[in-house]
Amino acid sequence: MERTLRDWRAITIFVGPALLLFIVILVIPIVWSLGYTLTEGSVIAGFHFVGLSNYARLFQDSAFWSALWFSVKYAALVSAGQVFFGLMLALLYSFYLKRSSVLVRTLVFLPVVLPTVAVAQLFVKLFAITPQYGFLNSFLHAVHLDALVQPWLGQGGSAFWVIVLMDVWKAMGLYAVLLYTGLMDIPEDTLEAARLDGAHGWKLTQFIILPLLTPVIVTSLIFSLNGTLKVFDSVLALTGGGPGTSTTPLTLYMYKTSFSYSQYGYGSTIAVALTLLCLIVSLIIIRRSRED
Repeated sequence: MERTLRDWRAITIFVGPALLLFIVILVIPIVWSLGYTLTEGSVIAGFHFVGLSNYARLFQDSAFWSALWFSVKYAALVSAGQVFFGLMLALLYSFYLKRSSVLVRTLVFLPVVLPTVAVAQLFVKLFAITPQYGFLNSFLHAVHLDALVQPWLGQGGSAFWVIVLMDVWKAMGLYAVLLYTGLMDIPEDTLEAARLDGAHGWKLTQFIILPLLTPVIVTSLIFSLNGTLKVFDSVLALTGGGPGTSTTPLTLYMYKTSFSYSQYGYGSTIAVALTLLCLIVSLIIIRRSRED
């Protein structure tokens, strides 16, 4: 092993292709995108240097701040929901559904592998406006609760909660599996010793399971937050960012700015802001978990 590590030719052969691929696919596009943030123009008209004006525009753009606020509150709620319900399911698998755990895990995990467009169409059918087509409105109409019938996807407030519900339901099975794996790594002897000392139910969970499961919970939160801050497909498939721009996240705003309005420089600036946001959130979570 030591001889191999000292052999630069062997290192180049084994590491070189992967490193080259990493540079071509990741590093060069990042540097290219950073360069675009200092320019303005399009492929047809050409690009010209504008310095930091795109960053100055970012702070004055109300649409950017609206998209940022949507992304932050969406990510906070969906990540909390995914990890919380994932943890509840993992505890259910471990302590209450040992015999039928495989079947339940399979059913709960099924939405994870479904295409986002298919899931979005399911929720469109559930929350469609007209009572004849929307399941929820049809149900409310059938039980004579017509006062509660409303255009769930036609107004910003309710559309936001439908998106949150859809993405929590779709991904909680994934985090249930991750957290269940973490639970399986907790030694049974530790749990038995805690039970002999009188720790049962919530006390066992609070003082034994949760502290030992903290690294897995933190990892799940980082995965979830980074994924939800970059949400794109579910919003595009369900609401398209509407009504108006009320459910437009940073990713969709960046996409429309770059490809619908051909403002590649400003779109790249939004992408840089989103990357920094993901990095800051991840660092905060890691630092807080180490302090605890």
